[in-house]
Amino acid sequence: MTTERNGKLWFSFLQKLFMLLLITSISKNIFGQEPIRVVVAGLTHDHVNGILSQYNKGKVTIVGIAEPDRQLQQKFSKIYHLPDSLFSTDLKKLLLLKKPDAVLGYNAVGKHLEIVEICAPLGISVMVEKPLAATLAQAKEIESLADKYHIKVLTNYETTWYPSLEDVYNTVNKGSIGTIRKMVAHDGHQGPKEIGCSPEFLSWLTDPVLNGAGALNDFGCYGANIMTWLMQDRRPIAVTAITRNYKPDLYPKVDDDATIILEYPNATGLIEASWDWPFSIKDLEVFGETGYLHALDKDIIISRMRENNKGSEVATPLSEPENDPIIYLTAVLRNKIHGTDDRSSLKNNMIVMEILDAAKRSAATGKRIVL
Repeated sequence: MTTERNGKLWFSFLQKLFMLLLITSISKNIFGQEPIRVVVAGLTHDHVNGILSQYNKGKVTIVGIAEPDRQLQQKFSKIYHLPDSLFSTDLKKLLLLKKPDAVLGYNAVGKHLEIVEICAPLGISVMVEKPLAATLAQAKEIESLADKYHIKVLTNYETTWYPSLEDVYNTVNKGSIGTIRKMVAHDGHQGPKEIGCSPEFLSWLTDPVLNGAGALNDFGCYGANIMTWLMQDRRPIAVTAITRNYKPDLYPKVDDDATIILEYPNATGLIEASWDWPFSIKDLEVFGETGYLHALDKDIIISRMRENNKGSEVATPLSEPENDPIIYLTAVLRNKIHGTDDRSSLKNNMIVMEILDAAKRSAATGKRIVL
């Protein structure tokens, strides 16, 4: 009886030990390493709600939040039950005090450069929400600082974490649809005011200086980012664009609709970015010599290889570290992946900024802009 009792106790101990090890492994981030420590810079971008939700769930370690507007500090403190000790009005002082692994930018696009100017001399890498900057000139300054101080500057797009787009990319690279001939990206929604964006978000999103444009920058960057990726970081030969303002009463200072044509040596890209869609949309069509792929949304892919050879499938979920921005950032900072040639990379996003800059010049002059 004693032996049997001892056996049960030993088995119970092993069960508890296993659960402890399991919980410990889950609490750690990719490759069994502790999560990176991050500082959030700015609270005026509505995407900040995502990272703060992750913080509340224990999925990210935020060691500080820099936001000059104390009312915004109080707003988010109440929503997410954040301690006052987490907040600061001065980013540089916060970084010197907390010494984080990286800074996440959730401020106006036109102020991304200010974050990098503070972080780069301190050797702290940065990930900002798309696009990289409001203007090409700002992007070039960011690139120069990143090169000088040897830091990573990454750009986060919602679509980077779409399994459907990864599936399309892999299928194209296998040669399953032949050489790409045409790409079409539709991105946008009914409009930032229409979908209920916060006042602090709207104040810069609809400002031509702080956002760099309207829908052209806000949603044109998605198509430019994905097409640059599909074309293996090759620049287009030329860019032609038109912008419209269908709702001047709502958006008097910026465009609310943009159509951008990218010319490649053997392919054409069409980017349709708008705040005038009847619904939210982020999809991609790729026409090859022998087949067609349509990433209908985050997960669904429609294919067509012959007149009557049609298919539809759900993409395989992404694996770490390609499935989440924080897990990806951790892998880059820990030198597990390079982060130099993908959709988040500075290399890709400098080309994105060239495309957006050319599109704005084309729309303003009515001319085709040769890069």
